[in-house]
Amino acid sequence: MGNDNTAIGWIALACSTGSNNIALGAFAGSYTMAGNNNIYIGNVGRMAREDGQIRIGVFGLHTGTYIAGIGNAAVAGSPVVVGWQGKLGVTMSSAQFKEAIKPMDKASEAILALKPVTFHYKKEVDPDGIPQFGLVAEQVAKVNPDLVARDEDGKAYTVRYDAVNAMLLNEFLKEHRKVQELEANAAKQQKQIETLTAGLQKVSAQLELSKSAPQTVLNNQ
Repeated sequence: MGNDNTAIGWIALACSTGSNNIALGAFAGSYTMAGNNNIYIGNVGRMAREDGQIRIGVFGLHTGTYIAGIGNAAVAGSPVVVGWQGKLGVTMSSAQFKEAIKPMDKASEAILALKPVTFHYKKEVDPDGIPQFGLVAEQVAKVNPDLVARDEDGKAYTVRYDAVNAMLLNEFLKEHRKVQELEANAAKQQKQIETLTAGLQKVSAQLELSKSAPQTVLNNQ
């Protein structure tokens, strides 16, 4: 057995050989055979070794989470997202987590077919009926299946707005480059016009000068 473990509940941490673990509830952490510095609340843990993990509730059994003191709390940092089996974290942007990196190019053109909508969530979701602005996951899935996240039944559940934002940025940059090219061409054409205008003015001045110059008539003697 490990050291400095705290177990409250029927056979909580019964099989643990690790240290500094906390388990609360019947069978809490009972699957964990090894691992240190874990916290299990109403969760049996994993058969495989893990360290420094916090597991609360059972995936598929507990379907809602309510934590006070978050909604109106001001904080700076990265948005938290929900990953596989309820794991909380932030979206990773470093190249060390990525592979097959390549320019987005025309892939972002899919967003041009999206149809933003206004709506209200149903009363059981938002009793206040606050006006909302966004997209409908099922419609987005028809445009590009990669732009939605799906539930455990494989149905479109929510839109990956982070991906949509990245596509918007790519389309903006493409249009910005077009504008820059148009401005460069316009500046080049303006310079050409100014050069031609200067040339015409010079020729016109020479013609005026030749008209005003005295004419010399040579008579044959």
